Amino acid sequence: MIEILFAQLRAFLVRMRRQPALDWPLALALLLLAAIGLTTLYSASDLDVRTVVNQGARFVLGFALMLMLARVPPQTLRNWTPWLYAGSLVLLVLVAIHGSGRGANRWLDLKVLRFQPSELVKLTLPMMAAWVLNQRELPPKFFSLAIVGVLIALPAALIAKQPDLGTALLVVASGMFVIFLAGMAWWRIALIVGSVAAAAPVAWHFMHEYQRDRLRTLLDPESDPLGKGYHIIQSKIAVGSGGLFGKGWHHGTQSKLEFLPEHTTDFIFAVFSEEWGLIGVCALIALYIFIVGRGLMIAANARDTYSRLLAGAISMSFFVYVMVNGGMIAGMLPVVGVPLPLVSYGGTSVVALLAGFGVLMSIHQHRRLHAR
Repeated sequence: MIEILFAQLRAFLVRMRRQPALDWPLALALLLLAAIGLTTLYSASDLDVRTVVNQGARFVLGFALMLMLARVPPQTLRNWTPWLYAGSLVLLVLVAIHGSGRGANRWLDLKVLRFQPSELVKLTLPMMAAWVLNQRELPPKFFSLAIVGVLIALPAALIAKQPDLGTALLVVASGMFVIFLAGMAWWRIALIVGSVAAAAPVAWHFMHEYQRDRLRTLLDPESDPLGKGYHIIQSKIAVGSGGLFGKGWHHGTQSKLEFLPEHTTDFIFAVFSEEWGLIGVCALIALYIFIVGRGLMIAANARDTYSRLLAGAISMSFFVYVMVNGGMIAGMLPVVGVPLPLVSYGGTSVVALLAGFGVLMSIHQHRRLHAR
């Protein structure tokens, strides 16, 4: 009996050894970022343990999903892609019919679970775009670009209708990164950029009034310092008051005295800047750059076109999320409600981001497994 148990244990260990392991540099960087996020959130929430515990539970769920996806071969993910994309579209349609939220219908409440389907589209859309282009000649021709354009437009239109223009633009960016990495000709890129610029005056007339106000406020926030410009002004005060070394953890006045709005979500970067100063901000940005660089390295070494396009799009999209939030709190971009990745308080965004990094680890580790 003992010999049988030892034989079974040895067989189990052999199977585990053959399973692809985590990409430890990326995993440790994500764990460090999560720790920074929870520490900052604890301070921003004025030492509210419940808020931190709730966010910690979401991190546990996200990291568990990341571990699961890291063991799924990219070929399997590629086979699932059309179904995952179709499912995310169905969820967006359900949001349009039965959605809920504060001022916008962005959430789907299933009684036992409440989440934001638009965050899932940030992963399923680049998966679908990579799936389409993987089967076609590269650089992509006009017909291929038209197909991907429709795939991008469908979820983007549903999200913009909620209304959530900021997320819709980020979803469009995630799909466009796939096209860019597929080797689209520069003249086509210039044509798209020129068309968007030319359509801007037309788009202005289709925007909601609050969206126009955000653009006006970006240009001159002091014109309404106690109204529409309040968010940006208070955020810039928090960032500037941090100085070189910051005021210290939980010593920031802008959040503690309730001057800074949304200090646990959209403007948590301003809280971090006030408490840790320029040195802390540079260190956090360096950590983000390392994560993005690691993702792009995985993309460069991917075994097939689908994996390469998907890994590159996930990494570049993550970089854009950081830049948009940073530009927003510094008053360089309009306030669009984009959280700071893995630092701001939120559920669906944390789980969706970590799921994306699980896909990255799957691409990297299975490449290593097949290379042996």
